[in-house]
Amino acid sequence: MRKTLALCSILFLSFACSNPSDQPRKLRFAIIPKAIHIPVFEYARIGAERMAKELGVEVLWRGAETTDEIRQKEILESFISQRVDGIAISCLNGDLLTDAINRAVDAGIPVITWDSDAPKSKRLAFYGVNDIEGGRALGDGLAKLLGGKGRVALITSLGADNLQKRLEGAQAALKQYPDITVVETFDVRDDAVRVAEVIASATQRYPDLDGWLSVGGWPVFVRNALDPVDPARTKVVAFDTIPPAPDLLRAGKVQLLVGQKYFGWGEESVRLLKQITDGQRPTEVYHYSGIDVVTRDNVDAYLEQWKQWEAGR
Repeated sequence: MRKTLALCSILFLSFACSNPSDQPRKLRFAIIPKAIHIPVFEYARIGAERMAKELGVEVLWRGAETTDEIRQKEILESFISQRVDGIAISCLNGDLLTDAINRAVDAGIPVITWDSDAPKSKRLAFYGVNDIEGGRALGDGLAKLLGGKGRVALITSLGADNLQKRLEGAQAALKQYPDITVVETFDVRDDAVRVAEVIASATQRYPDLDGWLSVGGWPVFVRNALDPVDPARTKVVAFDTIPPAPDLLRAGKVQLLVGQKYFGWGEESVRLLKQITDGQRPTEVYHYSGIDVVTRDNVDAYLEQWKQWEAGR
């Protein structure tokens, strides 16, 4: 009995005196979106937190409130100063962030990019769509809807690597159709409110417009941006398939959408950072996710798949 009591006392004292710092520290990964107000990035956050729970790591999610390149750079530099264990960032302006990314990597903090790249930097990997391919899918899709002829307008947001590549892909596709004319390319500055103003004014300026092509989801992030457009006269194709875009597709306000792996942005970023910190450096830089081309013919099947992604399956 005395031996048992003595053993219990030793175990109690050992537990009571143990230092919490002796416990293994969770790895901390910073995940930085372009901006918090852009709706697609909420799904990236969900994916990152879901994967962090599975792998036993901590996710620090932080982004600028609006698309502010300088603020994003400050957030990146603050995480470098905190000596986080890894950083995954969707770059508003890859060139502006290159020096900071290089400093992080040189200091032993692995950095990967997702959604929008910084191709001139030392980042270890990129996860997202092949944006040239995505842009071509938009351009080819619109051309087919128009029967290979017509006057079209393009919508983009200048500065981001991914949007520039999509624009180049769309322009290259449209150039294959000599009877299609691009009347103007609009910069909406990553702002869904501004895109509504652009579409309204351009509809008056170009009453004979046959098509709109948007390399981002701004026209389909809100329900009323396309109200000035007559779908019987003008066809619309756009990137992004998050709600309410499928409803707009069903209603005939948009005819083709190109989707991305939104949850995968977060899930794969965390997975890649964990592999790197475990000593498994990626053998390839580009990890392309593929795209989802959605029309009225397959929108119901796509929404069923979306439910599976939301549920983490």
